[in-house]
Amino acid sequence: MYGTRTIFNPLMPVIGEQFGLSNADLGLANSIFFLTYAVVQIPFGALGDKIGRRLVIMLGFILFGAMTYATGLATTFVMFLIIRALVGGGQGAYYGPQYALSSEAIPTRNLTLGTAIINSGMAFGTSGGYLLSSQLVLENGQHWSRPFFITAIPTIIVGILFYVVLKEKIVRPEDQEKTVAESKGEETTSLAEDTSKISLGSIFGNRNLLAAFILVFTSIYANFVIITWLPTFLIEEMRADKMRSSKKLIFTLMPLATISVFLMAFVTNRTLLIAMLILYRLTGKLALDPIMVAFVSRHAPRRALGTALSAYNFVGMSGSILAPYITGFLSDVSGSMQIGFYVASVLLILGTIAFASLAREEKQAV
Repeated sequence: MYGTRTIFNPLMPVIGEQFGLSNADLGLANSIFFLTYAVVQIPFGALGDKIGRRLVIMLGFILFGAMTYATGLATTFVMFLIIRALVGGGQGAYYGPQYALSSEAIPTRNLTLGTAIINSGMAFGTSGGYLLSSQLVLENGQHWSRPFFITAIPTIIVGILFYVVLKEKIVRPEDQEKTVAESKGEETTSLAEDTSKISLGSIFGNRNLLAAFILVFTSIYANFVIITWLPTFLIEEMRADKMRSSKKLIFTLMPLATISVFLMAFVTNRTLLIAMLILYRLTGKLALDPIMVAFVSRHAPRRALGTALSAYNFVGMSGSILAPYITGFLSDVSGSMQIGFYVASVLLILGTIAFASLAREEKQAV
């Protein structure tokens, strides 16, 4: 998934030159992808809860794999935008259903660790996508379509493997009566729920979930400023010149992530820049996401876990819709991409403050 996302980013100057695009146009190409990705999150999460999560994931992977291949065939920018929108729609089938599957399969005590292992694929995929397109196109001079053709095939294969290899426990109304114990041994609480009481209103009305939604929005906004624009920023501008409490861990990570994003905008020393990138990867979205997924899983209604996780990712990925275009627009207006990194830093600060104000100490979902 992340390989197919990031192969485009190092190629933005090449594709922009071919189609005669501004930075705002290039940002729009990323934003349209994440727009469809975010819009389908909640519907696919709810659909996975009803008809089976493996099936929804497989169909989504086949769609975005096929459309990734079709991206390389685009002959106009409008066609490119339409195809990338379809790629985003296909990828949107993954998040809610997959994390609902993993949250049910992984013991609660190991949920953060298990989610972190799953999320390590993001690091490998992001790195692999950058390396593939940079090596083939920027260094070897091949056509920009080549990386899209290459990544499409394993994408479809992985989607089929999801359906064939994984096992899934279908949760039916008659199976809903369960009990869970607090980690410190408090009395158990019934998780049986009336379907009619589970709605998006109740999910967004949950203080802890709302706090998580706000924080993930600001975190992902900053993440996609970096993922989308840092390669172009470096090429065009830099060449020229174990805690128990999730809240405590979040309050440790977010200030460090904010500092790293802020410093990326103006450091010129290569070693210091690499240090800031490492710091962000250790404290930013990649580190934060497993903690937040576990946080949401503990506080979400069990019958609507896939829907809640999809809502979480929908709000978060709204940041990925806005970040590429806004940063590109600010770059066109101001003549520098630095301001985009400063905006991301401010949003991280605001998100941390909002989380501190809204989130309560962790309790099991009831």
